[in-house]
Amino acid sequence: MPNEGREGRKPFRKPREPKEFDDVVVSINRVSKTVKGGRRMRFVALVVVGNHKGKIGFGMGKASEVPDAIKKATEAANKNIFTVQLVDNNRTVPHEVHGRHGATTVFLKPAAPGAGVIAGGAVRSIMELAGVSDVYSKVIGSRTAVNVVYATLDGLKQMKTVNEVARMRDMKVAEIR
Repeated sequence: MPNEGREGRKPFRKPREPKEFDDVVVSINRVSKTVKGGRRMRFVALVVVGNHKGKIGFGMGKASEVPDAIKKATEAANKNIFTVQLVDNNRTVPHEVHGRHGATTVFLKPAAPGAGVIAGGAVRSIMELAGVSDVYSKVIGSRTAVNVVYATLDGLKQMKTVNEVARMRDMKVAEIR
């Protein structure tokens, strides 16, 4: 019998290691280029990755098929990861900020515990992937997904904790508060 020695044994499977970063596809756009023979269609994917602990990144990828575009965007997002300055055990942002990109402005404001993520679309997915649980936001101007992502990340990059501000001003934390 060929399976005589296989009784009771399960096939060997390598255990999957947990992914460090979760990813969210924010938008997929179909774009076209007009060439001599007609229109050449492609897809652009915008992906945001984060670990829910203050690290976040984003990337864009273009390909002739949607899964390939998403894969390229995810690889680009993993190369663009940065750390977000958060307060209260990554609960909220430290202060109000206006992130800008193009015709889009994203307003971020700290919220009381239990308020939740008051944001829509791309801003919500970015905040949840960054690990923020309480924040208010408002998108002013253009609501194009790409510009909203860039503006939100610009606002998050502007965040400074009280310790950083005290160090920049050569003051003590107690003097600032």
